[in-house]
Amino acid sequence: MTPDIKIAGAVANKHYFDLPLDYSQPQGQKIQIFARELVAVDSQDKDLPYLVFFQGGPGFAAARPTAKGGWIKRALKEYRVLLLDQRGTGLSTPVSAATLAGLSPQQQADYFSHLRADNIVRDAEAIRAQLSPNKPWSILGQSFGGFCVLRYLSAAAQGVKEAYLTGGIPSLTRPADEVYQATYKRLLTKNQDFFERFSDAQQLMTELAEYISTNEVLLDSGEKLTVEMLQLLGIAFGGESGPEAVYYLIEQALVSQAMADGSVRKIINPLFLSQFSQMLDYNTNPIYTLLHEAIYCQGDASNWSAERVRQQYPEFNWQSGQPFLFTGEMVYPWFCDQFKNLKSLKEAANILAEKTDWPELYDLDILKNNTVPAAAAIYSEDMYVEMQYSLETVAKVNHLKYWLTSEYEHNGLRMDGEKILDRLIAINRGEQLH
Repeated sequence: MTPDIKIAGAVANKHYFDLPLDYSQPQGQKIQIFARELVAVDSQDKDLPYLVFFQGGPGFAAARPTAKGGWIKRALKEYRVLLLDQRGTGLSTPVSAATLAGLSPQQQADYFSHLRADNIVRDAEAIRAQLSPNKPWSILGQSFGGFCVLRYLSAAAQGVKEAYLTGGIPSLTRPADEVYQATYKRLLTKNQDFFERFSDAQQLMTELAEYISTNEVLLDSGEKLTVEMLQLLGIAFGGESGPEAVYYLIEQALVSQAMADGSVRKIINPLFLSQFSQMLDYNTNPIYTLLHEAIYCQGDASNWSAERVRQQYPEFNWQSGQPFLFTGEMVYPWFCDQFKNLKSLKEAANILAEKTDWPELYDLDILKNNTVPAAAAIYSEDMYVEMQYSLETVAKVNHLKYWLTSEYEHNGLRMDGEKILDRLIAINRGEQLH
């Protein structure tokens, strides 16, 4: 453990753990797992229980807090908070095209196959054995972190005192195709809402798509901007910045250029190109592309599910003269052709898409008889996690209570985390809601 680091209202300690890449070979290759422990300044000497946070993703590091705010502020009232960088992210032996460049495509795929929720939970239990031996801890999962929570309750419930999930209750049995069939339908509604809210947005997007399809537009990274890339901005609809950020970006996408003969023509705004790249993180977080569909796989292959299901919804395949639609939280095989940092991982991505022997993630019998108190926030308008599938799962997990609300999008924990966590704690403990 490293020396204390001070942030506003809290003290942070860094923990590093050397753990197996493959738990079936515990003496084999090791990776480093990082976790940041937070404790309130006035609670440093108290023997507080741990609350472990599982980040959304897959493939994203835990938050780097700058102040004691949001859900962390509520948690620090009674916990030591452990922000876990899931394997392959942040400071946990991070994965990238560069770090895996020395491996063959098959070796790369094998490496990625060890980065799912089952091994994330094994890491957490190995860490608990060191930080909280013989004492279960509390866990909180946001989005994909909620998938990790349900895996935890399936595989190592003895390590959990209480569980919380926000925007992250997956189907326990439905394959990726059914997940995407539901989310494409919801995307149609999200697009309708967006273009109704911003009355000139369809015209702006149509002009921009026409321009990109008839002119070579290069991003700051040197990549060619395509209409398919442009559609990916829809992922922000359910994120922290929301649809407003997308609109403010596209309204400045094209600007006028004065010509020597006195005429004016439209060109792409360099500011748009810079900000566009910042809104998409496929280049910097390859786990998301290579494993996003695999988080739904249990004994079956995804076979690029989102791409196949998309063909059932031709309105998303833009052509000149038709309305523009955004896509959402989907990954496509062409990512590995168009995003430069994914190109060298293309063969590995295809191997993973065809992999059929993914282990089971959830034990339905164990969850049916779960004894760990659990509370979840389900967002009825969530564009990433289908509400009906979440409710199906709730019915199959004993002692899982839920709060269904339309007040928040998928990003509720970031937007109003103190209130949400406080409510879930009250639900879990049968306390009076304020």
